Amino acid sequence: MIRIAAVGDLHAGPDSVGTIRPRFEGVTDRADLLLLAGDLTRRGTAEEGRIVAAELQGLDLPVIAVLGNHDHHSGEEATIRRSLEDAGVQVLEREGVVLEFDGATLGIAGTKGFGGGFAGASASAFGEREMKAFIGHTEELAAGLEAALAGLRADIRIALTHYAPVDATLAGERLEIFPFLGSYLLAEAIDRAGADLAIHGHAHRGTEKGVTAGGVTVRNVAETVIGHAYKVYRVGDRSADDVVGEATGRSSTSTTPSRP
Repeated sequence: MIRIAAVGDLHAGPDSVGTIRPRFEGVTDRADLLLLAGDLTRRGTAEEGRIVAAELQGLDLPVIAVLGNHDHHSGEEATIRRSLEDAGVQVLEREGVVLEFDGATLGIAGTKGFGGGFAGASASAFGEREMKAFIGHTEELAAGLEAALAGLRADIRIALTHYAPVDATLAGERLEIFPFLGSYLLAEAIDRAGADLAIHGHAHRGTEKGVTAGGVTVRNVAETVIGHAYKVYRVGDRSADDVVGEATGRSSTSTTPSRP
């Protein structure tokens, strides 16, 4: 069994110095690795990237992340990625990584993902070039996620995104903004490639639990949704009724903006 701590939407800003690190106190006793589901910064500035990187540096377990829409806001996402990777955080964008824990291998494939909506209420790459570009970006990232997942040679496979692959985990958000919170194309990519668990953030007022049409367990780990510094998901125990077991981490006292 492998224990995965996960959280998204930390939204670190200039006032976050010294506030994020304490949330992960004791995480190494509860989990084997930490997954971060995007929106690590508030406005995507290089300064915020350095702040969150410093807060995460030196955690005594593997830390894997994807970036979110907030991390792209200022056009400095490449600098944020470098700061995180200099601090030992591995950032994935249509890439995968395989880790070994006590003889079992765990593969994580990640992408930011993008929007477009879900079955029965989704946009398509038709009409104006702006709409084609919008959906085309989702198609590109979903295809990259599928390729990264399919390329993993691991006993257990995890899909890590910022945007949601299913609408079940958006319950609680306004229906009008569902197309901006995720896309069914991500779920289709996950189902085709195969995964044991899909983790995302972004939907601050959403719901934690969902499942893809192909039966892959989905968890929304936005910090405001899980209500804790992180949640721990236990994967790999095939004798259990559910592939995912859960435990909570230390409560968070942070404030997260309502903007997804």
